[in-house]
Amino acid sequence: MALILNLETATTNCSVSIAKDGKIILQKEDNSLNYSHSEKLHIFIQEALQEASLSFSDLSAVAVSKGPGSYTGLRIGVSAAKGLCYALDIPLISVSTLESLANQATQNTYNFIIPVLDARRMEVYSAVFNSKGQQIRDTKAEIIEEGHFMEYAEQGSVLLIGDGAEKCKGILKNPNFSFITTLPTALEMGELSNKKFKIGDFENVAYFEPYYLKDFILQTKKKS
Repeated sequence: MALILNLETATTNCSVSIAKDGKIILQKEDNSLNYSHSEKLHIFIQEALQEASLSFSDLSAVAVSKGPGSYTGLRIGVSAAKGLCYALDIPLISVSTLESLANQATQNTYNFIIPVLDARRMEVYSAVFNSKGQQIRDTKAEIIEEGHFMEYAEQGSVLLIGDGAEKCKGILKNPNFSFITTLPTALEMGELSNKKFKIGDFENVAYFEPYYLKDFILQTKKKS
């Protein structure tokens, strides 16, 4: 039996879940525009364990959303996860934020699922997944313009999902595009982290760093 604590802090949503063999047994979260992570994350972790009648020693691993996303949010989540793993001597698992977000749409029948996280201005972090949930295009930070993602819309139905969907909706007019504005949560991390736990796909606690897409951010700053 694997009991995994999942932490999602890549956006304004501070989300914690506990999964037993990939099935969520408890979740705590708060979406605050002011980023409540530093105040709420450790409280949610303690409350989740208490409400599930578990202790830290019962955990098999800690999984954390690795990004891309908010620099501050990712730092808080990863720091908490690494601290717990080090103190408890249990494995650290990283989960792609965009893959987790795409998993919110697995029950839908779209040919392509494109998770889009708001970056800044008209920019988003995105990746492309097929109907089977397999990633078919690398993660990018990109400016949304007319004609974007048309190579997928020409092949079938496309769902853009995430807090970047609203800005995409105003630009991408092809009828094959659908949009859902939402945020990643720790709910979708349960299955993904359990799969990694089963095959021993763990991170080095001492050296693991979030996936920031820093180069893109630095380049845009130089242009402003």
